[in-house]
Amino acid sequence: MPTNAPRAVFVTRETDYELLIARHATRDQARFFLETRGQAIADVEDRHRRFGETLRAARACVPADWRQTLVHRSDFDRFLFGPEDVVIAVGQDGLVANIAKYLDGQPVLGVNPAPDLYDGVMVRIEVGALTALLPASVHGDARSERRTMVEARLDNGETLRALNEIFVGHCSHQSARYRISVDGREEAQSSSGLIVASGTGATGWARSIMEATATHIALDPQEHAVAYFVREPFPSISTATTVRSGKLVSAGVTVTSRMNDGGTVFADGIEQDHIGFDWGRQITIAPAEQSLLLVTG
Repeated sequence: MPTNAPRAVFVTRETDYELLIARHATRDQARFFLETRGQAIADVEDRHRRFGETLRAARACVPADWRQTLVHRSDFDRFLFGPEDVVIAVGQDGLVANIAKYLDGQPVLGVNPAPDLYDGVMVRIEVGALTALLPASVHGDARSERRTMVEARLDNGETLRALNEIFVGHCSHQSARYRISVDGREEAQSSSGLIVASGTGATGWARSIMEATATHIALDPQEHAVAYFVREPFPSISTATTVRSGKLVSAGVTVTSRMNDGGTVFADGIEQDHIGFDWGRQITIAPAEQSLLLVTG
């Protein structure tokens, strides 16, 4: 148990209203922009107001002897999370994925500020439940899930973790060329890239690939396993298509780049936070040792 007083770390992202003001500078200009497209700024302002109310109510649930702070998504990579932190994500499901790779076992509680807009798969906690769940999460008394994450490790020791999936491919729409090795099978490929997904990610991007290719790989979010999927492999004189998908329990999939430039590796759809993957670089992707501790109730 942490020796310091717990710290409630509230993590958020910009609301649509805040993004509009950042782009158009003033409310009137934002309003004009929306009206020219048949939209009303009042709807955006209402969602912004509801978000603010939810955040204030959530922060009021923090025990009086706890510390607390607020971190925006753009600052995640510069914020130092401590072992005594309890993380409260106020926003849509993707916010939990955004924060997961920066954590190391700290409990995460997701609060949905707009149930009419967001599915709430990862953000399930009602604000009123935080009063009891915050201290319970510190003492290990809250119901929770240990969600498996995916980890990519490059040949130089650099690593990248993801809650949903890791993508390996080319930064543009051109084909990615590489050599893939998994379960004793190896071949050169040219494709739209490949993704390695966790059980959490199996309901998103990986699901669409499975439906499009009539492939089914059973993967529970808490199972220490991931699955890989090659997107649109192209057969040619020098490339093959027999290694397409599979489940990885212990050993991972190894990929060696055959791209002179433009090769990239990124996690959970955040292309800006990427690792270069040019000719000769090698990466191995497997289930991560760290998992996301998601408090569910």
